[in-house]
Amino acid sequence: MDIKSTTGKLLKGDISGVVSDVKSQIKRSLSLIGVIIVTVAASIGAGLFVLPSFAVAIMGPGIWLAFLIAGIVFLPGALSKSELSSAMPVNGGAYVYVERSFGPLVGTISGLGLWASFLLKSAFALIGFSAYMYAVTNYLDISTNTTLVIMAALVLITVLNIFGIKKVKAFQTPILALTTAVILIICLIQLFDANIDFSRPIDGAFDVSRNDPILVAESAALVFVAYAGIYKAGAIGGEVKEPEKNLPKGMLISLLLITLLYVIITFIMMASVDVETMLNSDGSAREDPIFAFVDVIASTNIGLMVALLAVLTMVSGALSGLLAASRFLFGMAKDSLLPGTLGETNNKFGTPHWAIIITGITMAISIITLPVKDVAKLASGFQIMVIVALNISVVILRSENPKHDWYKPTFKSPLFPWVQIIGTVIGGYLVFIMGEKAIIGAVAAIVIGVATYYIYGKKNHQLKQSMSVSSNEEE
Repeated sequence: MDIKSTTGKLLKGDISGVVSDVKSQIKRSLSLIGVIIVTVAASIGAGLFVLPSFAVAIMGPGIWLAFLIAGIVFLPGALSKSELSSAMPVNGGAYVYVERSFGPLVGTISGLGLWASFLLKSAFALIGFSAYMYAVTNYLDISTNTTLVIMAALVLITVLNIFGIKKVKAFQTPILALTTAVILIICLIQLFDANIDFSRPIDGAFDVSRNDPILVAESAALVFVAYAGIYKAGAIGGEVKEPEKNLPKGMLISLLLITLLYVIITFIMMASVDVETMLNSDGSAREDPIFAFVDVIASTNIGLMVALLAVLTMVSGALSGLLAASRFLFGMAKDSLLPGTLGETNNKFGTPHWAIIITGITMAISIITLPVKDVAKLASGFQIMVIVALNISVVILRSENPKHDWYKPTFKSPLFPWVQIIGTVIGGYLVFIMGEKAIIGAVAAIVIGVATYYIYGKKNHQLKQSMSVSSNEEE
């Protein structure tokens, strides 16, 4: 594959030519089952181990409905992303799709939004890590400083990212699978407990006199980030066998499995314990809801075992999340939308060290300055914004425009364009219902993205384009 030739095709919008070049070089080794495993593993983390209690603090015991609504709302975006990935089965995912659909300005905004979303999700995972670590150290009567523990873990995962640890998933997936299996077995056994009260989660979801529908919508918006791992499938599109078929199937099957898992576990959880179990004495959300649940219905020893597994899961999830977030800065720098320093790689380890360090520092600032709930809200808010952008991308690329002749998806979203329109409207509503902080975060992302593009990206991106075109003409 000739780099100059491929770059020229990319700049001219010849996506099919780029895909052809990439196919000749990248070994596609990931099957449909592999896509599902990677996607599910990337999703189940803070969404299962931390978010349930935050949803309980908003709407009470009916939180399974919030997870179900979030999964349904995610569906239009998943269909849109499935279509986009079948037309552009290359590494890069949502950033590539949006940049090719809207151009470099919106690409800059979406790239920074994705970066913020992934780093905030990783920050939230570290907060969950510290809570489960505290459950263990408290039992052992060891005093710890929560902030110090989080910062130490952040420094560790930042250094490991710079070193280029490549086997994180090989470690994370079995740990996550074991933890999830243990929780499911406990839930299954709990179904036969005489004290289980199925009316509690049902009434908590549908009794309007006790639960305002607005609170249900707010909870669904908050837990939206629990489905973010589905983005992973598009980001690894260049490594998937028969991507035109396996990427859409993998994403949709993963969404179904993840939604069922969240709904089943949270339903049984809230049928087994009362609301107070998920909250602190001051009414705020506990950050270790799974430990609290298992501690009450099983035993403290089993709860501690789950807590230890959760600690490993949260740290490895934050590690891979920081890696993913830093790659957005790296990719944008390579596209000349951000300073070239962020696109530099370490001579010894071959990793984008400056992009990793900047991401780590931003995570630290977020953890120190933002309330825990706001971290989750902003992460979900940015994810919703990207989903809305993907829905609009499909509408644009399917429009009658000669510039989009290259767009030939092998999977097409059903009920077009109504699915995309509904997904866009509901997504916008969810950001609004999350409150002013989420709206301020969205506006800030747009302002920073626009400023970044016009101050730096526009001139340098256009210069890179002109140089590439000139180089191709000389050939």
